[in-house]
Amino acid sequence: MSITKESSDELNPGVRAPATQPASRAKRTAADHFALALATCGVGFFPIAPGTLGSLVGVALFLSIHRAADSVLVPYALAHHLFYFSVEAIQLSLMLVVILIITLAGIWAASRAESLLNRKDPGAVVIDEVAGQMIALLSASFFIAGAWSIVSAFILFRIFDIWKPYPIRRLEGLESGLGIMADDVLAGAYALIVNSVLISSYLLLFPPTR
Repeated sequence: MSITKESSDELNPGVRAPATQPASRAKRTAADHFALALATCGVGFFPIAPGTLGSLVGVALFLSIHRAADSVLVPYALAHHLFYFSVEAIQLSLMLVVILIITLAGIWAASRAESLLNRKDPGAVVIDEVAGQMIALLSASFFIAGAWSIVSAFILFRIFDIWKPYPIRRLEGLESGLGIMADDVLAGAYALIVNSVLISSYLLLFPPTR
């Protein structure tokens, strides 16, 4: 016997999973409400394409952190005569720490959300899309290629998240929140690689002029 795992977007077909549904909680605690808020990121219960909305939350969060860091790092770099790539290295380190925190918190929140919603991989959980999208956007942060590099990172992540090429779909079978987060993290890594290749190819064919 098996149940169908939910999907954050309609285009993503359901997959079969063991029929061991987590038990729902009779009374929700403050931690339960916090876990649900974190797991759904304010858009998870939207009736249309919550996964895509979760990705947009990831874009907004990534760009907000990037801009805030720039406002501090750029003046510091100018004052201390640091190279551009020094600023980029600090930006990358900061973003990796943020993504790690979101991923670990997402595993906990998604696991708890499964229990609260009494569903395996509930569609309302979109923090996995947030983490995956931020990983994909790491490619855009490294290159001076314009806004299209952000758009392409978004599109590529949505393609890989919905398509789920090997071994992404297999990762969904991992236990609870780990399975929910792992497949999107890998989809984000795939999008990161492909987008980096696209941007590098573009810059080689059309080098920026001074």
